[in-house]
Amino acid sequence: MNYHVMTLFPELIEQTVDHSITGRALKSGVISLNAVNMRDFSHNKTKHVDDYIYGGGSGMLIQAEPVWLCYQDLIKKVGIKNTRVLYMSPRGKTFNQSIANALAHNDNIIFICGHYEGIDERAIELINPVHMSIGDFVLTGGELPAILMMDAITRQIPGALGSDDSAIDESFYNGLLEYPQYTRPPVYEGLSVPDVLLSGNHKKINEYRQQKALEITKEYRPDMYEKYIKSVRNT
Repeated sequence: MNYHVMTLFPELIEQTVDHSITGRALKSGVISLNAVNMRDFSHNKTKHVDDYIYGGGSGMLIQAEPVWLCYQDLIKKVGIKNTRVLYMSPRGKTFNQSIANALAHNDNIIFICGHYEGIDERAIELINPVHMSIGDFVLTGGELPAILMMDAITRQIPGALGSDDSAIDESFYNGLLEYPQYTRPPVYEGLSVPDVLLSGNHKKINEYRQQKALEITKEYRPDMYEKYIKSVRNT
């Protein structure tokens, strides 16, 4: 997987992705990262990319030209085949595990990160990206959503995790929240690890974990629970 991020803050992207699982995936070659500074495509002497908004309004808007030129330069290098272009935007569908799973099958993903009051609409019309949101709240720019999405997508790529089975038991993978987990010591502050997890009986351990996943999902995400139960009934 090759990630390309169009941003005004490439250092933020590079320094964050260079840690933990994404960092290991970078070092092993499972993923690559190309954070491109859109300022490099500005033709004015000071390299500024923003300007006042026509019609009035607070804040500044990223101009169309540096965004469009940056995008064209990227597409010439990576091509459009098996490439997805995503614009971090509140207009978009909310990112979830299913979307992460689907995006993991692409060769290239281009993230377009707005800032200030966003991007001149003409650049969006020219590029025609898929709008993608991470929730109904306001952030300063698209960099953090892009980082979040890269983390979730990378986890679905074979070889990114220590074990490819690791992702199978995580929340949302199979439609349920994850079961509770424990490590040493077996007793801490008077609280004990459930006996079944110490039994070595893998059949009973799996049954326990499935039951706990159902209970937790029903309590915390009844919407997910109902959807899961319906899917089981229909199989």
